[in-house]
Amino acid sequence: MSKKKNNTGGIVYSTNPDFRQEDEEPEAVETLPPAQQQLRVKLDTKQRAGKVVTLVDGFVGADEDLEKLGKELKTKCGTGGSAKDGQILIQGDYKEKVVKWLQDWGYKAK
Repeated sequence: MSKKKNNTGGIVYSTNPDFRQEDEEPEAVETLPPAQQQLRVKLDTKQRAGKVVTLVDGFVGADEDLEKLGKELKTKCGTGGSAKDGQILIQGDYKEKVVKWLQDWGYKAK
């Protein structure tokens, strides 16, 4: 059985014979070059049971590029983490290392 979700925007039935459901396609977000990215690196412990994580915030671009950068940083740190919603989360205190690596790769990081 297929569990395909049909998003109709809340419209169930229309009596208008000329009504057509318009599908909205998400716009493709272009990834800015590394020199134009304004990344902020900070430590965070909020809602993480006191555990420290390194957050890289402010990435503008496609999710694939964010995942790729997150994977590279996690590999360099030798730890886990995640990348979503324009943020890269790396488990542990790696702030100085992450800033250095991002600057070496051409990103503007603070």
